[in-house]
Amino acid sequence: MDSLQKCFWMTLSLLGFLTDPGFGSSIIEGPSNLTALVGTEAHFYCTVSEGWQILIWLFEEQPVLSVVYPEKVIITDKSYNQQGYNKSTEFTSELTIYKVQLNNSGKIECSIQTVGDNQYAFLSVQVNGSLNIKDHNLTVRENQTIEIVCEALGWDPAPHITWMVNNITVDNSNYISNWSQGSSGLYNEESILTLTPLTNSTVICLAAILALSEPQSTTMALVVYPPPIESDANEDNGRTRTIILAVVLSIVGFLLLILIILLIVCCCRRRRDSNYQKEMRRVSVQKATDQNLETRSDSGNKNYGYSPEEQEYTKQIPRPPPFSPVDSSFYGLEQDLEVGSASEVHYGGNYGRVLPSRPAAYPINPRKIRNVTLV
Repeated sequence: MDSLQKCFWMTLSLLGFLTDPGFGSSIIEGPSNLTALVGTEAHFYCTVSEGWQILIWLFEEQPVLSVVYPEKVIITDKSYNQQGYNKSTEFTSELTIYKVQLNNSGKIECSIQTVGDNQYAFLSVQVNGSLNIKDHNLTVRENQTIEIVCEALGWDPAPHITWMVNNITVDNSNYISNWSQGSSGLYNEESILTLTPLTNSTVICLAAILALSEPQSTTMALVVYPPPIESDANEDNGRTRTIILAVVLSIVGFLLLILIILLIVCCCRRRRDSNYQKEMRRVSVQKATDQNLETRSDSGNKNYGYSPEEQEYTKQIPRPPPFSPVDSSFYGLEQDLEVGSASEVHYGGNYGRVLPSRPAAYPINPRKIRNVTLV
């Protein structure tokens, strides 16, 4: 009911002022753009010249507060309020918005109901969330590379994060920042700083948005201790052992290579000697076989059809001289050749008697063979 009454009186006032011949004032200075943190107050100013009758404040083209000359205020939204100031022939209206929220972001307009004389500005409401370094106190070894993580949660818009070490700004090539938007519409950001400290240091993470007059910051203490001497000695000993082991393994490998080569050479030699001995044995066996065949082919057969002449004729024929010692030794005979006399053989041949046989002469040295036939 109150709101209907206010609208009714505002409409009547507007009609009355529009028909008033003094209705010809102008806006000297309109509101300015403003960025405010959520939960704070936002202030806008509008200055008009003498002769004004009504001043209206609008949000997104909807009236939220009106001022009727001289200073009668009509409020249609309780989150808005107005304070007026007179200076000579000018009047300034200060619009205050209490505890601004994200939905208060938008267009704020000042109007005195003259054609083309409205002035406007924009309100931007931002949210500064939390800022935290994961490890507030860290102890590391000198010259050890570490990573420090800074988290910004619940911001709008996403903040701009920077780092400082001992009050010196860190180059942006030494850290990486990534942001993402959560289900609530606010932004989360993570920044990772890569650092190799040499001395104790103070590390500061800073997050900035336009609504903050100064960046929001968080600090950590970095304690650096020198590496122990024993550790260095152990590292040197380890390097020395590694070098010695590498040299020994190289020498052993070289000796093994030489040994393998010698084994291969010996195996090849043995195989060649074995083949040579086999070949020599085969040649010897072949020669022995050939000699036996030659001896058999050269030895004569007994002539059993031989008939001796008469005894007298046989006596007249001188017997051949006995073999010389050289010939005997050459043939290796144990006794002289025996020749049957004529009286021992019947003329005409008696084939029923076994004729005497000659001892077989086998040469010791097969190089020369001499055959003798006695008649």
